[in-house]
Amino acid sequence: MEADVSEMRNELQSRDDLWRRIQLECQKLYTELLKIKEYKDMQEIQIKHQSSCVQLTEQLENKNTELLLFPESGEHQEEELNKIRNHVYREEQSHCSEQERMKTEISELTEELHQKEITIATIMEKASLLERQLKMELETKHKLLTKQQLLKFRYQVIKSENTHLKEMV
Repeated sequence: MEADVSEMRNELQSRDDLWRRIQLECQKLYTELLKIKEYKDMQEIQIKHQSSCVQLTEQLENKNTELLLFPESGEHQEEELNKIRNHVYREEQSHCSEQERMKTEISELTEELHQKEITIATIMEKASLLERQLKMELETKHKLLTKQQLLKFRYQVIKSENTHLKEMV
């Protein structure tokens, strides 16, 4: 009986360890989820940056319109316009490459998150199954223990009766 109880304790301990590992994995996945949210926030900042590039482009167009209205100072204004165009072009290129990098990274992180969610669901399903099995085993062992105790009690009663009968004989 003590061996059974010891075996049950060991099994409970191993299952408890498994449960703790599952909880640790869940915490890690939650941390990764926070990182993904942070990347999404960065994407929103990038979208705001794109909006400012659009504004710069509109300003460039306005400057271009103004330059067309003042042809007498054309050389100086055209030089300034070229500088502004170059600046806007560099900003747009920088923005486009950054946006592509962010899209790729978000796509990869989303895929990774999806895989982690599948893993969590699988782990939780296995944990639930193990928990049900453990409960069933505990119920079985409890029944066996109760039966053993009952048999031990009956044995003691019979032994006592036997001793009593021996004394009577």
